[in-house]
Amino acid sequence: MENKTYTVLALKYRPQNFDELIGQDVMVQTISNSVKLDKLPNAYLLTGIRGVGKTTTARLIAKALNCLKGIDKICKTNPCENCKSISNSNHMDVIEMDAASKTGIDDVRELIESGKYNPTIAKYKIFIIDEVHMLSKQAFNGLLKTLEEPPPHLKFIFATTEVKKIPITIISRCQRFDLSRVSIQILFDNLKKISKLEKGNITDEALKLIAKTSEGSVRDSLSLLDRALISQNHTEKTVDENHVRQMLGIADRSRILEILQLLIKGDQKKTISQLRELVKEGLDPSNFLNDLLEVIHFVLQKKELDHSSQDLPLSETENEMINSISKDVNTSTLIMFWQFILKSLDELSIVSNQILSLEMLIIRLIHLKDSPSYEAVLDSLKKENNNEIEKDFKTTNLITRSEQSKISKDQIKTTTQTKLDTDFLKENKSKDIYLKEKINTFEDLIEISSLKKEISLKYDLERNVNLVKFEDGKIDISFNEKLGKDFVRKLSEKLHEWTGKRWVITLTKEIGQKSFLEKKIIDNNKIIEDEKKGNTYKKFKSVFPDAELINVDEKE
Repeated sequence: MENKTYTVLALKYRPQNFDELIGQDVMVQTISNSVKLDKLPNAYLLTGIRGVGKTTTARLIAKALNCLKGIDKICKTNPCENCKSISNSNHMDVIEMDAASKTGIDDVRELIESGKYNPTIAKYKIFIIDEVHMLSKQAFNGLLKTLEEPPPHLKFIFATTEVKKIPITIISRCQRFDLSRVSIQILFDNLKKISKLEKGNITDEALKLIAKTSEGSVRDSLSLLDRALISQNHTEKTVDENHVRQMLGIADRSRILEILQLLIKGDQKKTISQLRELVKEGLDPSNFLNDLLEVIHFVLQKKELDHSSQDLPLSETENEMINSISKDVNTSTLIMFWQFILKSLDELSIVSNQILSLEMLIIRLIHLKDSPSYEAVLDSLKKENNNEIEKDFKTTNLITRSEQSKISKDQIKTTTQTKLDTDFLKENKSKDIYLKEKINTFEDLIEISSLKKEISLKYDLERNVNLVKFEDGKIDISFNEKLGKDFVRKLSEKLHEWTGKRWVITLTKEIGQKSFLEKKIIDNNKIIEDEKKGNTYKKFKSVFPDAELINVDEKE
C-alpha cells in the first residue's frame, strides 16, 4: 500500500500565480505592469502581518521575472522548468534565505559574492530574504552599496512583518509594497471554495466565524479550516458555528450579551455562574474579553450613532438584546467598562490563574457600574469648592470703610505709577535706548534666558548647574562634566549683554545645591503629597479607587 504524505491546506492551496493571490489586487497590477514594461526596481520590500502572503508573493515575483513563457503567458496549468523549480524552492538562481537564522555580516557577504556571477539558467538571479528585519546592523550596512548599484542580472526581494526595524537607508533603496489584511468576505469566499474542493461538510456560519477569527491572515484561515475539517472527518458530523466556537474557545455572542446584561443589572451571582459555565465549555479568557469588547462596541454604536442600524453583523435576536441593553446603560459606564477590560487583557499575560483574574474583573465591573461618573463627581466637587469660595468672599467683604478708602488710594497710586512707567518705556523705545535687565536671583537668570530664547543656555541652567553661591555680579557653581566647554564664556557674555556689567563665573569643587529641575520635581511631589491629604482627593479616591493623582495645576 502506497503511503501518501498529508499536505496541509495552507501549502496545498498556496497560490502558484498572481491570479490565485487573493486580496492584493493593486499590488498585483503594479508588479505585473512593471514586468511587462521592463521597468524593474533593484529590490522589492514586502511588508504585512503574518500569513498575508509575503513569501508567496516573493516567489511569484521570481516566477514573473524568470518564466520561460513571459509575463503575459505566465505558467498556470503547465509550469515551465523555472516556475516548477521556484515553486519547489530548489531553483539554483533563486536563493531563499531566512534572516532569522542567518543574521550576520558573513552571511550577507557570501550572498553578495555569489551575486556577482551571472545566473545559470534563468534571466535574473534573485535573492529572497525572509524576516529581513532580523539582520544585524553590520549586515544591513553590507547590503547598502549592492542594493544601490547591483549587477543588471541581480534582484533582491525582502519580506518582513516589522518594517519599522529596517533602516531607512535600506527602505529608500527598495520598491515597497504593503500587503493589506484580507477582508472577511474574501476570506469566506476562499474558504468556501476550498472546503468544496476538499468535500468538507461545513456550514457558511462556521466559515464566516473562521474568516473573522483569522484577522485578515490567509494562512491562519486555512489552518483553522484544516482543523475543522479534520474534526469533521473524525466525528462524521456537519461542522457548524457551535463546533468552531468550541474548537477555538469562543463563546456564543448571545451568551456574551447575556453576561453584559447581568453586569449592567449588577447581578454578581448570576454573572459569575454564567462565566464559570463558559469556562467549563473551554472558554479562552482572552477571547472572552475581546468578544466582550466587541459587544460593548455594538451597544455604543446602537446608542450613540443609529438605534435602528441594520449594518452590524448581528442576528435579529442579538439586535433586540443590544437595543434593550442600550436603554439600560449610560455611555460613561460603557466607556469605563472598555478601559477596565483593556487593562485586564494586559493583566492576563502576567497572572498564573487567568480564570481568577477574570472573575475579579467581573466583580470590579459590577461595583464600577454603581459608581457615579467622573463628570458627576467633578461637578459635585466644583459645587463644594464654589460654596467655600463664596463663604471666603463674604468674609473678605467685611472690612471697614477706612480700609476701603486706603485701598482705593493705593490703587490710584499704583495705576498712576504703572502708566508713568509704561509711558517711559514707550518713549525710550522710540529713542532706541537699550534697557538693561536686573537679575537678582538664579531664577531670574533662567527666566531671562527663556525670554531671550537662549534655549541651550536655559537647558544647562535648569538641568546641569548646581548652584553654590549667587550674588550681584558673581556666581559660584559646582563643576559638572555635562556642562559644555564654552558654557562659562557664553554665560559671561550674555550676562554682560543683558545687565551692562561684567560678571565673575567660578567653577568650584564644592558640592552645590540640587539643580533647578530637581528642586522643581521635589516641590511638585510635595504639592501632590499635600493635596492627597486634602478632602477633595480623599472623596475622589473613595469613588474611584484605581485613580491616581499625577499633577496639580495651581491656577491663581
